[in-house]
Amino acid sequence: MAGKGDSKLRTLSMDLINLVSGTSEANMQKALDELTGTLTDPVEKKEFQREMKGMQELFKHYLATKSDVIDWNKIKPPSDDLVLPLSTLETCEATRVKDLAQKLVVLKLNGGLGTTMGCVGPKSAIEVRDAQSFLDLSVKQIKYLNKDVGVDIPLVLMDSFNTHDDTLEILQKYAHSRITIETFNQSRYPRILKDALTPLPKMAKSPIKEWYPPGHGDLFQSLYNSGLLQRLLDQKKEYLFVSNIDNLAATVNFDILKHMDETKSEFIMEVTNKTLADVKGGTLIDYGGRVKLLEIAQVPANKVDEFKSIKKFKIFNTNNLWISLAAIKRVVESGAINSMDVIPNSKTTDGKSVLQLETAAGAAIQFFSKAHGVNVPRNRFLPVKSCSDLLIVQSDLYALQKGVLVMNPARPFPSVPVVKLGNEFKDVSSYQRRFKGIPNVLELDQLTVAGDVTFGEGVVLRGTVIIVAQHGSRIDIPAGSILENKVITGNLYILDH
Repeated sequence: MAGKGDSKLRTLSMDLINLVSGTSEANMQKALDELTGTLTDPVEKKEFQREMKGMQELFKHYLATKSDVIDWNKIKPPSDDLVLPLSTLETCEATRVKDLAQKLVVLKLNGGLGTTMGCVGPKSAIEVRDAQSFLDLSVKQIKYLNKDVGVDIPLVLMDSFNTHDDTLEILQKYAHSRITIETFNQSRYPRILKDALTPLPKMAKSPIKEWYPPGHGDLFQSLYNSGLLQRLLDQKKEYLFVSNIDNLAATVNFDILKHMDETKSEFIMEVTNKTLADVKGGTLIDYGGRVKLLEIAQVPANKVDEFKSIKKFKIFNTNNLWISLAAIKRVVESGAINSMDVIPNSKTTDGKSVLQLETAAGAAIQFFSKAHGVNVPRNRFLPVKSCSDLLIVQSDLYALQKGVLVMNPARPFPSVPVVKLGNEFKDVSSYQRRFKGIPNVLELDQLTVAGDVTFGEGVVLRGTVIIVAQHGSRIDIPAGSILENKVITGNLYILDH
């Protein structure tokens, strides 16, 4: 049994934590005020102040919760009423589609750069199929959808300061189209010195590398601050369908929209079944009787393996979200959105250890009424995070129909092959140089490639194929090769003659 001394010690510890947090909060506020003071234009200053208020709220919540540890004993996999299979939802009648479409807005998260794939500029500008980028295909999807339903569903892009200018330039080619395209920027927050817990930049107009966009959880506040949320509500829009712009399988599903409309749910998260490739993905849980998104960053170190288990946590968040616009306004104005779980992201900038405080859009699910998940087939989740993913979407495994990637019916099984390309294929330019033609992968289960490897045109890959060129070696796969359940190592040179 704990003694009085232990109780006093805990009280002293809490007092010390509160004192340090209070000092850090005050120091941050002072530093943000000093940053604001470096601006002279009144309009610019007012906007910057509003943004820094959001930063201060995020920092305050981080200080208050950074010592919190999730109670693992309160975690349960979600019950059947918290996650409904898509197949159990009623089909939306053709007569209702137009009515529901008139209430809908489609939003694509477009704040990311293509740096992980060796590209400069927005990730949405990377060419995917037929010289068309993610952004082109997103616009094409809306164009065909509007034509099919006879409604002008707006396409909204949430950009970041990293992607805004380039995105506007790309969108110029759609200036005379009959598609409503709106853009707004997510917040720009200063990176924080990890030891001092003060902003890295000393001036509001300092180098871009000293700032960051605080994750897609900033969607709610930024949409509200931009004024676009109110304009959409004034236009009698009711529902927002959100997805990552690199997920070309995230299309409008009127069965889900009908279900949302009839059940008066304010937030629906599309989840799908985990595979061994998805073990790090955030999952929906029942936390003390309430639905909650659990990210791997929140999991205690000794529970990570359990979190990754596809037996206990069978689903993960696709980041396809259906949200009530009126509810977003209520949640933001109530201040509840400031209590979203904070994800601290450690970085190094100019040799300095810094923190980026971020939030995830799906974490807001706990603030919305009748919120739940819908378990969707894997064909609604097709993100492109790497050149390995790019190979899959560029292959004959998919066909492009009205801007949507549809799996080739000739595929003998519904699963997507596991593709792991080595560091030599990491950036898009190297990837393109090493593939003279995209292989036929209709019957591929798994492909692993490492080292100096190139592929000729018309290569067919089936079953499990492993190709490893050891250091100093090179392997050229000849044009027209058929590799089925093969392991290739060593040297293989194909010379022109």
